[in-house]
Amino acid sequence: MRILWLKTELLHPLDKGGRIRTYHMLKALKRDHHITYLTLDDGNAAPDAIERASEYCHELDRVPFRTTPKDSPRLYGDLLLNVFSRLPYAVAKYRSREMEARVRRQVASGRYDVLVCDFLFPSRNVPGGLGCPTVLFQHNVEAAIWERHTQVSRSRLRRTYFGSQWRRMRWIEGRECRRFDHVVAVSEADAHKMEADYGLPSVSWVPTGVDTDYFKPSHGPPAGSRELVFTGAMDWMPNEDAIVFFAEEILPKVRARVPDAQLTLVGRNPTERIRRMAEASAGLELVGRVPDVRPYVERAAAFVVPIRIGGGTRLKIFEAMAMERPVITTRVGAEGLPVEDRSHVRFADEADAFADVVVELLEDEEEARRLGGAGAAYVREHFGWDRIAEAFAAICEDVAGGRVPLPARASP
Repeated sequence: MRILWLKTELLHPLDKGGRIRTYHMLKALKRDHHITYLTLDDGNAAPDAIERASEYCHELDRVPFRTTPKDSPRLYGDLLLNVFSRLPYAVAKYRSREMEARVRRQVASGRYDVLVCDFLFPSRNVPGGLGCPTVLFQHNVEAAIWERHTQVSRSRLRRTYFGSQWRRMRWIEGRECRRFDHVVAVSEADAHKMEADYGLPSVSWVPTGVDTDYFKPSHGPPAGSRELVFTGAMDWMPNEDAIVFFAEEILPKVRARVPDAQLTLVGRNPTERIRRMAEASAGLELVGRVPDVRPYVERAAAFVVPIRIGGGTRLKIFEAMAMERPVITTRVGAEGLPVEDRSHVRFADEADAFADVVVELLEDEEEARRLGGAGAAYVREHFGWDRIAEAFAAICEDVAGGRVPLPARASP
């Protein structure tokens, strides 16, 4: 099968969930299928990103593109202009007529069996009437993220802004989902939500995978460890909200009972708000970007995911589980993952309950080891990337052959 795969970025560095998921999916697909990777390129990828694209595609087609950095003063002007657009800013900023032209030219060559649009953002550059089967690969329900931002924001101004973006996102996401021949979600929950919210006749879904050869422990955490760890891109608003929630409402409760407990934050581009909080908060260590998160995960007594906003699936949870770390997460944080409370992870949604579970696992090392071992065994058995890619390829083959894929998944 020949696949034209559309994206808004080169994949290296592999420092956020969407890139990691796409990289491993394509790397596995590339063994049996021909991949052409057509992407926007704003020049901000790793120096070796072009060279390393051969790891996940046979052909690379780059469209030069400029985006406004999040710390640029121009961003405020862009947001002001966006007030007059029907599109949410997160979608509008990736509109590229050149990419649309490239899509037309590539499809017109007649070489492709299916076009896969990787997430909502490049979808506006896919013209109608291509004459080629199309699949929209949704890493999450984007409108759900903006809805939750609206719900948890304490500022009236932020609630007004997020509410406006949510309504626009819901409109465009529904429209784009209905425009493609088929939609693939990354969880059963997302699939059902898109079916219900957007009137889709069927949505297939494939679960998130994990590189179990890479994420495996070399040793356990030091005896008596009181360190917790959170990993993730810290310029992504749901992660920032999670860190603030933990630092302000959970960590003080934990330290009242375990005074030497601390949270280590590992991930790229911490916002100024996170930097200030780390400087002012006892028990909070900011590491920032690292070339390898594994040593930080492995030395921790527990891995925490206090996320209140989000969709899709959390790659970081499966990675921590594969490292044999006990995971404490909100239900939103683990939304879309087929994990069970106490069997694979621990669930806690409110600050008091979250603090209670943290303290329990810090004080009961035997239970922490049991939970970590059970989680590791579960992901190793069921969620390797080869199996996930096979399920995704089967869906694409059905779409390419004019068959309607069953709304099913690769079962554990």
